[in-house]
Amino acid sequence: MATEPQTCLSATDYLAFEREAEERHEFVNGQIYARSGASPDHGLIATNLARELSLALKNKPCRVHATDLRVKVDETGLYTYPDLVVVCGDSQFDDAKRDTLLNPLMLVEVLSPSTEAYDRGAKFEHYRRLPSLSCYLLVAQDKPHLELFRRLEEGLWQLSEASGLEAGLAIPELGVKLALSEVYDKVSGLGPGLPEAVS
Repeated sequence: MATEPQTCLSATDYLAFEREAEERHEFVNGQIYARSGASPDHGLIATNLARELSLALKNKPCRVHATDLRVKVDETGLYTYPDLVVVCGDSQFDDAKRDTLLNPLMLVEVLSPSTEAYDRGAKFEHYRRLPSLSCYLLVAQDKPHLELFRRLEEGLWQLSEASGLEAGLAIPELGVKLALSEVYDKVSGLGPGLPEAVS
């Protein structure tokens, strides 16, 4: 999220502005925020993940969208651009423009120093209000480490983690397992990850 919000009177105003803008902006609580730029490693991790998920889901009724698909949290009014979006079955959109998704099954954020606290905190609070959301994947940028939050009954969320390039992480909702060696393929400057991995 940007450090300098600009007032936007309504969601309608925001969408009119956003559909003409060259850069992407988030909207929440009547404010618009310019998205901060991503590092090369951030972009490479997101690209690797999009490739791995797309291949794993090729013969399933699911689609993987990278970076520029806007998602709306209807209950809270947040409009945002997750790093990756997975939707299964029919996509539901906010209006006839078909550029604002309402029913993601999984959202992915690649963590950055400037956004990590928001992605883990307030943003995840918004995301949990999405009835369709079954899992939320956080991806470290400085070490091979994945954190998967899965929705259980009665609003509870379960955390699974995987760490180290030899590890893998299962995503039961999609019927896939991610190999961290592929997620972090060609990413430079990685730390060792955490001592143990849980898949």
